[in-house]
Amino acid sequence: MKTEVPVQRKIRRSRRQRKLAKRRVKKRAKKQVKEEGVSPLVEKYWLRRYDLFSKYDEGVKLDEEGWFSVTPEEIAVRHAERSGGGVVVDCFAGVGGNSIQFAKMCYHVVAIDIDPQKVEMALSNAKVYGVEDYVDFIVGDFIQLAPSLKITLSREALVRECYAVREQIVRYSLFQIAQTITPNIIMFLPRNVDLLQVEELSWLSSPPLCVEIEKNYLNGYLKGITVYFGDAAFGKMELS
Repeated sequence: MKTEVPVQRKIRRSRRQRKLAKRRVKKRAKKQVKEEGVSPLVEKYWLRRYDLFSKYDEGVKLDEEGWFSVTPEEIAVRHAERSGGGVVVDCFAGVGGNSIQFAKMCYHVVAIDIDPQKVEMALSNAKVYGVEDYVDFIVGDFIQLAPSLKITLSREALVRECYAVREQIVRYSLFQIAQTITPNIIMFLPRNVDLLQVEELSWLSSPPLCVEIEKNYLNGYLKGITVYFGDAAFGKMELS
């Protein structure tokens, strides 16, 4: 005679199985981290490496700061879709996460970073994605280079500013410098940024700029805040 297993027993068994499965996954991940020689400081980012670069295994390079600061690929794609396909200036390119995605959808990208090692890594990563011919990589300080960019780029350009995850203060002076090139600006900011301060940037501009604030989630977690100014706001430049 067949007996029925009580529902509560089935639920408890299912919970135990899920816990055991999670433990096995964590154990395998820890073993892999140890074998790869990953620094404890970047371990949690390395475990999510394919969220940062889907082609990570094909030779993507990052330094320690790059692990913390690179824009996850899904969010970088979103930024590129909102760029309008024109010329983009990536003011703080880092290891190239955003520049690569812009290059896949835009006419041309000017990628700037003050760290020559990061620029070298960004170029190498662009080659992995096959977009190196669409990006001009420049070693330099964006603040110092902005006046020359103002002369060479049209007003249809778009400026992307990316602040380090640890930075919580939006610098109005830097925003003003970006505006000398174009009013169409995308900023990727920490999730705990002061949104009132961000909104101030729009109405302190002359004339005031349209502004759109977007929360960016990855795997159900809030990763950062993207702010679109000018024609970048509300999909005015969005690629179809």
